[in-house]
Amino acid sequence: MRLLPTNCKIMADNLAKRLECDVWVPDYFDGKPIASLDNLEAPDRSGVKMSILGWIKYMFAVIPNIPALIHSRTSVVDKRVISFIDLLNEKKKYKKLGVVGYCYGGSTAIRFAGTESIHSAVICHPGGCKMSEIEAIRVPTSWACAEEDIYWSQSTRLRCEAILAGRKGKEGFVEYEFKDYKGTAHGFASRPNLNVPEVKLAYEGAFEQTVEWFNKTLAV
Repeated sequence: MRLLPTNCKIMADNLAKRLECDVWVPDYFDGKPIASLDNLEAPDRSGVKMSILGWIKYMFAVIPNIPALIHSRTSVVDKRVISFIDLLNEKKKYKKLGVVGYCYGGSTAIRFAGTESIHSAVICHPGGCKMSEIEAIRVPTSWACAEEDIYWSQSTRLRCEAILAGRKGKEGFVEYEFKDYKGTAHGFASRPNLNVPEVKLAYEGAFEQTVEWFNKTLAV
């Protein structure tokens, strides 16, 4: 599996410095991203709504990417990630593995938190999930949540937390935390508008949250 271009690894490089460990960025889209950066027109802060024209432009931008969506459907992406993790285990023999995912990757991180492939996960404004995937979670998870998220509603976020909270005092309980970032919208932890002070602060907060969570849950 190829690695993404240098610019996509800036956050990974910063995490590697802070955590003093290897940080890998797999290209689980197999070189065919499901959307281009030019078409990622979504609110950059809370209180900003997508106009009807904005939604129409978004839908027309998605249509040409339908082949890429099929090429990177959930079942296929998960196989790519499994292959990448297997390769890391074979070549590097790490004692513990953690994953951090943003948007689409956040949804992927949720699914892998329900497997034996990883030991900890940070999930930032995921693109969506099934409640059965939350019920299957078996490793510690940390969630960085937007105040308003067009892809992961507040009701869904509350249901996810309720499922994990319902395990307290029972067999199968796993540590978790949810942090909500005021003034933010979907994408703030990975592609923020740094010109908005509240969003910049939240982006930095989500990064620190990731560092702290992995230091806490992956220490050997």
